[in-house]
Amino acid sequence: MTFRKIPVAILGATGAVGQRFVHLLAHHPWFEIAALAASERSAGKPYAEACKWVIPGDPAPELQAQIVRDLTPDVPATLVFSALPANVAREVEADFAAAGYAVCSNASAYRYDPDVPLVIPELNADHLVLIGRQRRERGWSGFIVASPNCTTTGIAMTLKPLDAAFGVRKVVATTLQAISGAGYPGVASLDILGNVVPFIPGEEEKIQKETCQLLGSIAAGVRQDAEIVISAHANRVPVLDGHTICLSVGFEQVPAVAEAVAVLHAYQGPPDVQGLPSAPQHPVVVRSEPDRPQPRRDRDILDGMAVSVGRVRSCPLLTLRMVTVVHNTLRGAAGGAILNAELLVARGFVTA
Repeated sequence: MTFRKIPVAILGATGAVGQRFVHLLAHHPWFEIAALAASERSAGKPYAEACKWVIPGDPAPELQAQIVRDLTPDVPATLVFSALPANVAREVEADFAAAGYAVCSNASAYRYDPDVPLVIPELNADHLVLIGRQRRERGWSGFIVASPNCTTTGIAMTLKPLDAAFGVRKVVATTLQAISGAGYPGVASLDILGNVVPFIPGEEEKIQKETCQLLGSIAAGVRQDAEIVISAHANRVPVLDGHTICLSVGFEQVPAVAEAVAVLHAYQGPPDVQGLPSAPQHPVVVRSEPDRPQPRRDRDILDGMAVSVGRVRSCPLLTLRMVTVVHNTLRGAAGGAILNAELLVARGFVTA
């Protein structure tokens, strides 16, 4: 595919996820950053002054002097990435979509609206058909496509190939979630160091609902959620990046361990997704070691865009047990939204 780069804007560019967007898009082959936008507190300042950079490295030199804009839909871009808090995103993202922008959102504000696609490209690219309904019903010339919760991403990417092969029916998911998932400054050190916090507001509900959305289907332009019973237990742990999820899974057709491992290892998304710039060669990487995956060792596999799965074994309660690790701010946040944007380009929803 050859075309001139598409101008993009980043909403919430000064936050931790916004910084991931800045880092990943600085040298993207399809996109160029045309605008950085944030709250009134940051608007009007050079990005280097407005932003307390908290991820490794530094922002690209050409972006450090760029003046941060406010969150009004007058940016010189075709596509916008949203890293806004949900309460702000609900109004701001709608304003941009109504003004004709394609919005790839990492926020939860529109994830559960029936006309907004909640997408992981390898899993449910066909859900983009909801964009047409969204535009008709809301009268928008633009649209919103949402990315799922970071933990849900690791769970759904693991379950999708297994569901397609054997029919997933019940899931128990216990999460060990990194502190970066709470944003910056996040969790106080006195609360997390040497500790596990067994409550993350809204997290269990997100996992249970979004997983069924992502593994669901589209019938007559309406999303039908998968009929999977999910019990989630969300915990915050003293790990910097990388969410670990322990899964017990029950199936309609009972697979042997070797059959499940083979299905996970062989999984690929649709052909046009496989060729996207941010798409990993293998969406799911299977580890055979008895003590893997681990967040420190496995979160960055394939540029942090793959999910690592290991310890696949029988389960005395359901059918199989396994452990998965996902990089929460890459695949589970900014990287996932960028991959969604690439899919929108490849399928003609966004053009230069």
